[in-house]
Amino acid sequence: MQQTKHYDALAHGDWHYIEKRSLESFSASDWGVMNAQRRQYMAELQADQVLRLLKGSEHDPTFGYMVNNYRHCLQSATMALRDGLEEEDVVVALLHDVGFITCPLMHGDFAAALLGAYVSERNHWMLRHHATFQNLHSPNLPGGNPHERERWRGHPHFDWTAEFVARYDQAASDPDYPCEPLETFVPMVRRIFARAPQDRRSIEKETP
Repeated sequence: MQQTKHYDALAHGDWHYIEKRSLESFSASDWGVMNAQRRQYMAELQADQVLRLLKGSEHDPTFGYMVNNYRHCLQSATMALRDGLEEEDVVVALLHDVGFITCPLMHGDFAAALLGAYVSERNHWMLRHHATFQNLHSPNLPGGNPHERERWRGHPHFDWTAEFVARYDQAASDPDYPCEPLETFVPMVRRIFARAPQDRRSIEKETP
């Protein structure tokens, strides 16, 4: 008996599968079809997939903080929103720790990679370095160095990173704080990811 082929569903009924099993066999015309469909796919679904990364942790337990990571991110974004920050800053606050549990030692790089193509260099830099700046507010953390951030003193984005961490990160673990629901931020996230992406790979490796 011939086995029935199993293809995962296409996002649109009028799209086409590239019925080849290795990228080496893709022709130029195949790539033309794929890339056209990819652009539309990203425009329609990228932001929703990003939001699901955060939403999936809504009911997770905590390992000691009075709020879980989902609630921390909501509180951070809510505080930024109520302080009248720009929409990009609010979205960055919402997603700054989206990788905190899944990628703990490099969660700043995780968020920077996720958002970097769609946000300013100011926020890209802040995301990459905010975990180090957090050490200033954890002076009794075993193995931590509260002054590690000083190697970047004088950098154009030092002050913003210090402000973000002080106001919207280290202080965003209050179980009694009335957070906005995630739905408040959904249109903002979609608008940020609708921006034309910038290629920041050339600046990923930087000197202090």
